[in-house]
This record gives sequence, C-alpha cells and structure tokens, in this order.
Amino acid sequence: MSLQHLRSTTALVVTVAAVLLTGTAEARITRLEVSSVEPVFGGRSFEPVGPYKRVRGRAFGEVDPNAPANAIIQDIQLAPRNARGMVEYATEIDILRPADLGRGNGVLFFNILNRGNKGGLAAFNADVPPNLTEINSVADPGDGFMLKEGYTLVWFGWQADVLPGNNRMTMSAPVARNADGSPITGLVRAELTTLTPTKTLNLSSGWFTTLTHASYPTASPDNRKPFEDGFLPTLTVRAKEQEPRVTIPNADWAFGSCPEGGEPTTDDTRICYSAGFEPGKLYELIYRAKDPLVLGLGYAVTRDLAAFLKNEERDTAGTANPVFRPGAKAIVMGTSQSGRMIRSFLHLGFNEDEGGRLVFEGAYPHIGGGLIPLNVRFAQPGRAWGHQIDHLYPAYDFPFSYAAQTDPISGRTQGILDRCSATHSCPKIFHVATALEVWEGRQSLGLTDPLGRLDVPDPATVRTFILASTQHVPANLPLPTAEPFGHCQQQANPNPQVWTMRALLTALTAWVKDDKDPPASVVPRIVDGTLVAPDQVRFPPIPANAYGNVRRPAVRFLSVHNPLHPADYGPEYNPADMSGVITQEPPGIGTASYGILVPQVDEDGNDVGGLRSAHLQVPIGTYTGWNLGRAGRFENGFCSLQGSFIPFARTKLERLDSGDRRLSLEERYLTKEAYVEAMRGATSRLVSDRLLLPEDAKRLLQQAEGEGIRLAP
Repeated sequence: MSLQHLRSTTALVVTVAAVLLTGTAEARITRLEVSSVEPVFGGRSFEPVGPYKRVRGRAFGEVDPNAPANAIIQDIQLAPRNARGMVEYATEIDILRPADLGRGNGVLFFNILNRGNKGGLAAFNADVPPNLTEINSVADPGDGFMLKEGYTLVWFGWQADVLPGNNRMTMSAPVARNADGSPITGLVRAELTTLTPTKTLNLSSGWFTTLTHASYPTASPDNRKPFEDGFLPTLTVRAKEQEPRVTIPNADWAFGSCPEGGEPTTDDTRICYSAGFEPGKLYELIYRAKDPLVLGLGYAVTRDLAAFLKNEERDTAGTANPVFRPGAKAIVMGTSQSGRMIRSFLHLGFNEDEGGRLVFEGAYPHIGGGLIPLNVRFAQPGRAWGHQIDHLYPAYDFPFSYAAQTDPISGRTQGILDRCSATHSCPKIFHVATALEVWEGRQSLGLTDPLGRLDVPDPATVRTFILASTQHVPANLPLPTAEPFGHCQQQANPNPQVWTMRALLTALTAWVKDDKDPPASVVPRIVDGTLVAPDQVRFPPIPANAYGNVRRPAVRFLSVHNPLHPADYGPEYNPADMSGVITQEPPGIGTASYGILVPQVDEDGNDVGGLRSAHLQVPIGTYTGWNLGRAGRFENGFCSLQGSFIPFARTKLERLDSGDRRLSLEERYLTKEAYVEAMRGATSRLVSDRLLLPEDAKRLLQQAEGEGIRLAP
C-alpha cells in the first residue's frame, strides 16, 4: 500500500475540519469525535477501583505554523493550511478509564505506540497473552495490575506513515509541497529484507516495517532513465552490514510487481527483482522519492492531546472530555522505538504547550536509548539502530545523555534536557533499559562521557535503571526445543521484567503525585568495573550441551559490539536536533569512534552490575543481553534484539560430562528449602530497595515453595 491512502485521508480531514473548526490561532485539539463508550473486559471489576470503560474515537487538531513552539517541525511551512492559516491533523484515540473517575488514581498514562501497536498493559500487567492482535484489541488485561492501581490509559496515533491493519492505530498528517504546489522530491535509502523468498517487495520492506508502513513513491517509475541532474537509483546486496555492497544492475530490477508467470507491472511503491530477494541478506535501494509527510507533527499531536485531556473540560464544539479530572497528572511511557520518541519529544522542547503549561509530569522511556528521526523530510521513524539491521539510519546523533556534556568529536555541548530545562518544563524521568540495549543499542553512551572514560551522574530529575542480563523484550515461553532457534545460535532470553517494571512505575507515580523520593539509579559503572570495553568481558566458556534434552551449540563469545562513528547525511541535516533534510545516502562515516562499553559478567556469564532481579540473583542458567546470528542469518553478528539463555546442568555428573565449568543446579541448591531461602533473601532485598512490590515478592515465593527449584525458565 502507498501513501495515496494517507494523502486522501488527510485531504478529507483538512476539508471537513476547515469548515467545522473555529477559535483562536493556537495549537490545540479543536474537536473530539467519540464513536463509542462501553464497558470493557466483560464488566470485570478491578478492586478497589471497580469496572472500566473503553472510549474510542478521533481527535482533530491544528497547529499554527508561525508559532515559535512549532517552528522546529520540519516542512511545517510547506504544509497545506486551512482558511485560518492553520495546519491540521487527526488521530485515532483509544482510552481505558475507570467507570467512576473519582475512584481512579488521578494519573493519565499516555502510551506512545510502537509502530502503531499498543503498549503499556503488556509491560506492567502479568499474564497478558503474547499475541499482538489481542494486545492491540485490548482483549485481555492479564492480572489487571494497572487497572487495580487506577490508571487511565490513553493510546493515540502519532506516526503518520503507519498503515491500518491488525488493530494498529493511525494518524493523518498532510503531505508537504513546494510553494508553487509542485511535488517535493528527495533522496531515500530503503534497506530491504525478507523472511521468505520473494520477487516483489514494498519500498518500505524493512526488518521492522514490512507491510505496516507506507512507502514513499518513486518520483520516476523508470529506473533506467537518469533524472535531469544525472541521478539514477541503485540497488545493492550484501550478506552482512560490514561486507561490501554488490551492485544489482538496473536491467535486473524495476519499480513494480513481479507476478508469477507474467510480465512485471509498474508500481511506484514496489520493487520487482526477478532473480528473487533472499532471506538473510541486506538489499539497499537508494532512489528519489516524492510527497513527504510532515511526520514531525507527531510531536505536536502528543503535546496537544495530552494538554487537552489533562486540562480541558470540553472541546470548542462542546463535546465533553471523557477523562477530565481536576488536578490530574500525566505520565508518558513508551517502549523501544517509542522510548526514543519520548526522548526526542523532550529534546525538541515539546513538553510545554503553547500556553506555557507543563504537558507530562512524568516520563518512562523504556528500552529506548538514542533518539528517533521523526522530524526529517522523508523520515523513516520505524527504522532502528541494529548491528546488522538498520545500522546506518539516524538514531544515535549526539547528545546521548540527559545531562549536558561536551562532545570532543562534534564539538557540541548538549544534553537531552537542554530545552525543557530552559523553560522549566522537564518531567521526572525513569529511564529503563535492558542489558541488550547496552550491548546492541549503545546504551552505555547515556551513562558515560562520549568517549566512554568516565561515569556521568543523572540530573536530579532523572533515574536510570539497567535491567541486568535481560534482552529487549523477554522471550515467550516455552522456548523452542530444537535448532534453529529463530535467527539465532542460542535460545532467547526469557528473564522476566514485569515485576521490576511495575515496581518502578509505582515509584515514579509516587514521585510525580506525592513528591516521594524515588529509588536511586541502578546501573553498571566504570568506577567499579561493572561497565567495561567489550574485549575486557570475562565471559566463561560454555560447551555444547543437551541439558533438558535440548541440543545447543557451544556459546561463541566474540566480543561483538555495535560501534558508533559520526555520520554525515549532508549539509541540510541537523544532527544536533536529528532534524532536517538528508541529502547524502548512504551517509559518510567518520573515522572517529565513540566509546561503547558493555556489562561485565560473573563466573556464570551473568551481569554483575545493574538491577539484578530475583531470577538473576537465584539463577538456573546464564542470561545474556546478546545472541549471535546463525548460519545464513547475518552469522556471528548480533541476532537482532535477542539475548541468550543457556541453562545449568541439573547434576554435577551431567555438567562434568559436558565439560561445563558452571555449577549445576544440585550443587547450587542442595535442597528445595535452600532454593526457597535464596529466593526469600533476593526478594526481601529488592522489596527493601523498592525495586519489587511486596505482593509480587509474595507471588514469587509462593511459586518457589509450590514448584521447588525451577528446571525451565
């Protein structure tokens, strides 16, 4: 699907809203369209709050392109305007609220969607089925933790290139055009991947964006005819990010579709390669596209919707705000891509509305180091920052940390919170990341100086928590019992995070609502040797084994890391704000290198620094924040977003037969009682530090007492 659907939707929104909207020239939500208000979860009551209702609809807003607060939005001056000179947008909304708002906790919890998909409930509620369709449809609340606590949850579209489908939420934003009305064109680099052999791909078919994101159409469907300036699109292929690109002749591919047994058909948002795209390879298309969406409006939507729902009783037409409660506080939370969006939202100064009011009192960016290239012409915010996947997309321009620092490579002095500090609009922040972000996601740059030589403390309004020995999102259970283990060499890491996540949310809420001092940051550090260079990690040898009747290869520790060098995207791109126009693709890569560090480990290979959960303090195996790609899948590079789990042998004899140095379960826990006592000590320490809720500690202890020593993750 192309941008045509989005363009037509945008045109309709602009036309309808221009007729209906009136009021002062100020960025705001002008009209709320509520399509349904109904009981949810079968009327189930979540005591002491009671039952919940679900509110769905759309919010319409407008932005003054001449207001200083909006000037930073890329191409805002080239967006179409209504009769009052305003730029309009519309977004879907989906809200869970207590049926009796007075019984809630007075906190509006805004979840930043991940590529249109809902988060929040699955991150904090235990026992939510790991099914994206059900999560997006809000079908199962799991144990109902957030609802029992009384949060009002708000989901809304903010990424205008996300396509409908699978209950994803969308936003409508205008297409920018030249002042004379002609189409804007520009350079786009599309990294193409596929999980199955195919001859046709959408131009947006990346690892994280296949079939879910609109493609920027080519400015010319003829890939063999140069543009007037001599530009000609190119297609290359390579087996790994670090290998040389091999050019695929333009005669061998075309913009279009390859029907089986027929001639290729022209299509300005697809690519046809008759020899076939193969899994496990990186294809890179560099072409000239047209019709960029003003995606930076996603920041304005976030700002204006939150300000409206928190502060206004009704819209300009008199429609009541369905969640209004005087004195409410707002917390914004997002996972992965969405965590980077929150950091960029703060970095660009959007946590203050045009009336000077604070938007979010609290922020919880989760597994989202770096920034997001949303405010770029022809932006591709669905891309990531991997070692093999999406390696060269903007994600880690300086600044890296919340505190201001001087970067000796770029020469700039900056911090993420510079703008909000100047206007006194910074929220209280819990930055939460996993060990995988340190290994693959360059998260150490948020903990140290740019060269990785010194620890850097958090500002007073920030706490950082690195969840030791965890992967991006815990692996679903049961784990696969035979190779291949997905795209990876080892089984993925199931080390749970939910118990830590909700303890931290509880602490952040208390900080926001009651100004209760939060726990101190818990991170690996240079000063105590828990954050080190990759070649200094003392990872133990772990041999091939068949523990639990699952055959696993020997663990290969290769000191792999995800290096970072300054990238040059051309003179019209502003790395200080991750904004502007990219005119050089692929980017020029400098020789200078930032200091990437990783966690040090113990004799089992488990992280010694950071927040060590009860499952890690009383382990049944080795949990890592990294995994390597298997043969044919970027072999020996990082397996994207995956950690590893290698269990301990059950008996001493079994481990000796395998040649494993790690103690067996029977050597660690001589009796069930010894195991339960170890869990009691671990949970007690975490509760004391406010890193585990008492009721969750009770649940983990009951599980240990009832099941004994865990034999599987």
